[in-house]
Amino acid sequence: MSIWPGGEGPEIVKLVLWRHGQTTYNLERRFQGQRDVPLNETGLEQARRAAPYLAALRPDAIWSSDLSRASATAEVLAGLTGLPVQLDKDLRERGGGSWEGKTAAEIAVEFPEAYNSWTPPDGETAASVADRASAAMLRIADSFPGGSLVVVVGHGGALGFGASRLLGLSDDVRVLGPFGNCRWSVVSRRLGKWRLLEHNVGFMPEPVLATDVEREG
Repeated sequence: MSIWPGGEGPEIVKLVLWRHGQTTYNLERRFQGQRDVPLNETGLEQARRAAPYLAALRPDAIWSSDLSRASATAEVLAGLTGLPVQLDKDLRERGGGSWEGKTAAEIAVEFPEAYNSWTPPDGETAASVADRASAAMLRIADSFPGGSLVVVVGHGGALGFGASRLLGLSDDVRVLGPFGNCRWSVVSRRLGKWRLLEHNVGFMPEPVLATDVEREG
């Protein structure tokens, strides 16, 4: 297993937060939310390229959102590790209400005030997403002994809000930059305290597009 800053210890539990591969909605910069949009061919290839790096970490378990773009990404890693994919609906992406399926440009025109704060008026708030995603991460971490490493596969918005909550960061200000497709971050808990060890790690020199739509999905 790789050694991260801070070293290894029997009391440390690590979560590798892995965003799903690309979908057509990502390519078109549409707000996916909880629509069950599948991976496209590029997304499948991204998962195939990333999975060996994560398999080399010798994870103890794989958990995933039950939306197919996340679970299909997780299944690629499962095929290399022999681990089952365990699903948790609380890892789903932020519900976007009437924004789902719309591009950022369309949202800006139809919802100019809400667009500025990136808060769907009939969708989930940042705080509610942080509540459920961080609760899922805590449940997962609590179910494993110290020294464990678990891969958690999900979505850019939910993973970002959940990780921020664990780290004690504001729900209203996205301090952590966006996750690229099939990139991952690593958080660890030691003596009840969470730390960010790596963020938005990639396996190829792919630029991160810090757009509103890239932050969700």
